[in-house]
Amino acid sequence: MERLQKVLAQAGVASRRKCEEIITAGQVKVNGVVVTELGTKVDPTRDRIEVNGVPIGAEEKIYIMLNKPIGVVSTASDPQGRKTVVDIVGAKERIYPVGRLDLDTSGLLLMTNDGDLANAMMHPRHEIEKTYRAWVKGVVSGERAKQLASGVELEDGQTAPAKVRIMERGADESLIEVTIHEGRNRQVRRMLEAIGHPVKSLHRMQVAFLKLGRLRYGEMRNLTPLEVERLFAVAGIKR
Repeated sequence: MERLQKVLAQAGVASRRKCEEIITAGQVKVNGVVVTELGTKVDPTRDRIEVNGVPIGAEEKIYIMLNKPIGVVSTASDPQGRKTVVDIVGAKERIYPVGRLDLDTSGLLLMTNDGDLANAMMHPRHEIEKTYRAWVKGVVSGERAKQLASGVELEDGQTAPAKVRIMERGADESLIEVTIHEGRNRQVRRMLEAIGHPVKSLHRMQVAFLKLGRLRYGEMRNLTPLEVERLFAVAGIKR
């Protein structure tokens, strides 16, 4: 027997927190009875569990790579009415982003309805690398780049070492590539600001082995079966 919200999240309904909201809103039935109490124990192999009338586990698993444009919110819905990544994908099935890119950051965002993979990809212990390219203010020196690579002190603690490459230097700006494996809020922006080079634009190029390739802003593609298998291996999931 397992907690209902955990079963829903593992089935790819949504994140664990969102599943709790779905339960308390009365959108979940177990064996035909609406359940609103968090922590209710269920047996996913025997109990019939429905979300808004749709049995969980009945959906085909979806794995999408999206090149998120600037100005789009990395959530399934937005109370302010802003455009979301789910609006771009336009999937009829429940689907949500794996992690987030902030409003002013573009680039590679994975989307799925596979809760097991999403949770594993976001777990800190797997140290899944994410590579960003940023145009920053000022000319980044080699010393500053080494400081960034060694880890910088932020208000929520020291960052782990990063991989850093200076791609271009202009008169008053630099293009820098940063690879991290942590997932703190707006981490790359805060790291660059901490070394005195605020971000002008930020774009995520790569997650694990996945690269955007020729995908333009707002475009997406399904992952290949081989890519999905490799993601499961990276995330430490046995299928």
